[in-house]
Amino acid sequence: MRQGFDNKKYIELQSDNIRKRIAQFGGKLYLEFGGKLFDDYHASRVLPGFEPDVKFQMLKTMAHDVEVVIAINANHIQQGKARGDLGIPYDEDVLRLIDIFRSHGLYVGSVVLTQYAGQPAADAYRHRLEQLGVTCYLHYPIAGYPHDIEHIVSEDGYGRNDYVETSRPLIVVTAPGPGSGKLATCLSQLYHEHRRGIQAGYAKYETFPIWNLPLNHPVNIAYEAATVDLDDANIIDPFHLEAHGETTVNYNRDVEAFPVLKAMMERIMGESPYQSPTDMGVNMAGYAISDDEACREAAKLEIVRRYFTACVDLKRSGTGEEQVERLLSIMKKAGVDENLSPARAAALDKEASTGAPAGAMVLSDGRVITGKTGVLLGAASALLMNALKAVTDVDPELPVIDDNAIEPICRLKTEHLNSENRRLHSDETLIALSITSATSPEAARVINGLEQLRGADAFFSVIISATDEALYRKLGITVCCEPKYERVSLYHK
Repeated sequence: MRQGFDNKKYIELQSDNIRKRIAQFGGKLYLEFGGKLFDDYHASRVLPGFEPDVKFQMLKTMAHDVEVVIAINANHIQQGKARGDLGIPYDEDVLRLIDIFRSHGLYVGSVVLTQYAGQPAADAYRHRLEQLGVTCYLHYPIAGYPHDIEHIVSEDGYGRNDYVETSRPLIVVTAPGPGSGKLATCLSQLYHEHRRGIQAGYAKYETFPIWNLPLNHPVNIAYEAATVDLDDANIIDPFHLEAHGETTVNYNRDVEAFPVLKAMMERIMGESPYQSPTDMGVNMAGYAISDDEACREAAKLEIVRRYFTACVDLKRSGTGEEQVERLLSIMKKAGVDENLSPARAAALDKEASTGAPAGAMVLSDGRVITGKTGVLLGAASALLMNALKAVTDVDPELPVIDDNAIEPICRLKTEHLNSENRRLHSDETLIALSITSATSPEAARVINGLEQLRGADAFFSVIISATDEALYRKLGITVCCEPKYERVSLYHK
């Protein structure tokens, strides 16, 4: 795919900027990490070439200076709040994050339970962390937060919180999801550090919106599309414009909260080191864009994907009309519509000509490949096979999966697993292809083409199964669906 982002340059610029910020505060910095530290697939879609774990790679270049603190809201533990992308509860995700950090040589110092008020599930989780040898601290709800600054920055406010013992210059404060209390954890630590006479500062690492791109740049508009459920909006940072005479972009919640945040830092540190929300940020992504036009095109496609995702969610749940309406407005602002990707027209045309659910995929070289539901393969499976044959130059009419590999799976599904649909999902199709590849050079050649599909764009004329969608995402293929079901019924598996 056409690349628009330079990872190497980004790592160099970003690590240098963070080191400068550490030095600015006398050798210790609490860095609030917004968004995903790794698995940042939104960034990789709108900034083609951006590796999903590049921020993680950057931290690894500073590993000896990094200590990770993970914040999790005790109310989220009690409620069983889960990550939408992974489907696992926040408390389990904390354990997953710790394992990943440690496996890559990053030191995890502790976990902070924020908003702790004796929740039974939080107590059980705290005990579990202790049994696992993970240090755990408690931060409490503060009456009048965030506006009663005199009370917040006092012995009865931040002073009640546990002081998190840290030992390294760069304290990365991250979390399993939004609302976990990262900012409050950082400010509480600043309060305790300054009471102890220790110099320390705060900064924020948020990739989007990119502060030095225009307000209506498609990459920044795509951020609005991605956060449509939060009702975020990109705006010009008025504080930065007044203080520095420079036009920069931030989002409304940070701008609205800045006067209170600035007042807190003034009370904690004597004076605020920042005159604007933009000043607080350290993100250098805008300087690593190597092909602006490629990023604009990719971001526009992402905006349309977000629209179709919202339409499918509305079809499935019956809720979310406001998000769909807002995304229509966002698409209009970006100058695009639902027909932007040629895959949609190809999929709908294929369905119209064959009478069967169909899909289409735009490959890296611009070719559009189609596939439809058949006797043994669903639309997602047929499209995947056709795309693999295309990228490996295998005759599209050549059967590459042995019937002896397909039939046992079909029988297992219908005779033993009580499935009404004997057609293979895409993951089952790859298993059958893999079995065949042991004796077939053509099948082996086809399966080796999987990596060439990374970055491809797929569209389906019907809502595909969660299993097929998950497999496509694992392969790095973006997926959109027309918001309609294959069958007219009330219940859909």
